[in-house]
Amino acid sequence: MDSRVKDVMTQDVVSVRETAEYKDIVAVLRERHVSAFPVLDDADHLVGVISEADLLLKEVGQQAIDGHLILARRRSDRAKAAGETAADLMSRPAVTIGPDGSVAEAARLMHDRRVKRLPVVDAAGRLVGIVSRADVLSVFDRPDTEIRDTVTRDIVTREFGLDPDAFGVTVRCGIVTITGQTGSRAVAHELIDAIRHAEGVVAVRSRLRPPPPPGPPHGVGYWRLRPPG
Repeated sequence: MDSRVKDVMTQDVVSVRETAEYKDIVAVLRERHVSAFPVLDDADHLVGVISEADLLLKEVGQQAIDGHLILARRRSDRAKAAGETAADLMSRPAVTIGPDGSVAEAARLMHDRRVKRLPVVDAAGRLVGIVSRADVLSVFDRPDTEIRDTVTRDIVTREFGLDPDAFGVTVRCGIVTITGQTGSRAVAHELIDAIRHAEGVVAVRSRLRPPPPPGPPHGVGYWRLRPPG
């Protein structure tokens, strides 16, 4: 079974209230050695995220920001540079994920939205944890023996209904090598794709043989004609 966000997230999350002032936010950041943290309202609902980049806009200054070419971004950055509280400085809406989301989904969100961490919120929008890139990458610590068991038992046998004894599966440092023969090239491609997406798999090396070419139909023979004379 694929890991869920709740399996890898950090539950002890450093956060600030939206009324927190600039200097207090910087002090928390330096004291707790974090580069970003969630912003909560009085009911513990997540309302945004503050990062070092947001805080640095105060140091950059409004005149330097005015030199940017993208108008919408410039207006946002100018507002943050003039901000005094977390509500003024934070980025919103925050990119979030639920605790039951898959680690693969978290990785895709981080990549697509270009963020380093995701606040984890429950159905009511309350903060329950945070998941970082390092947390997502932790699935690659999975032992090779577990990966091999998943490939042979869950994928080859259960998902594809194939005979596991007809395939050789080895795993080294997360790299799966599989040998054997499938009934068609399409099945081989689907099998490799399924293995590639298994948790902890770094890469797949296919040594699968193509199916043999079809022989003559049953009961049909070939006659060799003698040349005349």
